Amino acid sequence: MTQITRIAAHLSVKISVIRVISVLLLIIFFTGCGRNYTPEQKEYISKIEKFRQNKNLEMKNDPASPFNKKGKVEFHDLNYFDPDPDFVFKSKLTEYNPKDTIVIYGTKGEPRKAVRFGYLAFKYENIPYKLNVYQGIIAGGVTYYSIWFTDKTTNKESYGVGRYIDFEKPNDLNYLYEVDFNLSYNPYCAYSPNYSCAIPTKEDFIPIEIKAGEKKFHD
Repeated sequence: MTQITRIAAHLSVKISVIRVISVLLLIIFFTGCGRNYTPEQKEYISKIEKFRQNKNLEMKNDPASPFNKKGKVEFHDLNYFDPDPDFVFKSKLTEYNPKDTIVIYGTKGEPRKAVRFGYLAFKYENIPYKLNVYQGIIAGGVTYYSIWFTDKTTNKESYGVGRYIDFEKPNDLNYLYEVDFNLSYNPYCAYSPNYSCAIPTKEDFIPIEIKAGEKKFHD
């Protein structure tokens, strides 16, 4: 073996060792950056993951789902941010006084009336925010409540119109609500053009990245 060959072989071994060390360092780095969840948080994450599995099955198979009811839409598993316990908050409902009736629009351009009923307050990274609650009435005089919002992920990682959160109002002024952005979801118009959904107003914009809940369905 010539001297040049020996040097080349030696350099090849050194490069291989450096590559192995680099890979190990990356593994250590990303492992170290992983979050250490409490047993309660792990249980919560497991519950959210199970909920999402069940929703996938429901959306795929239920004849009333937006993938089946108004024309068949090709189904694939819904897309989500990873469950994040930091996006769960507790809040009482603060009612607006007066409660303004406003006009909102559906994605097909139709006007709708809604009452800006109140809001839920929460803090994220020690900065206060609020989430509006709207009141509406459907046929038969049944009252319902809605939460919809946009944030800094809207039209990027999450659906371009916005996302919704289910809300039920008990008759208890001191009731402490759980606001869970991991349960935020896309309205039906995110899956099929055969549906129209309420468009959040500019007052419903939350100026942070809410990397929780459902992502875009269509790329």
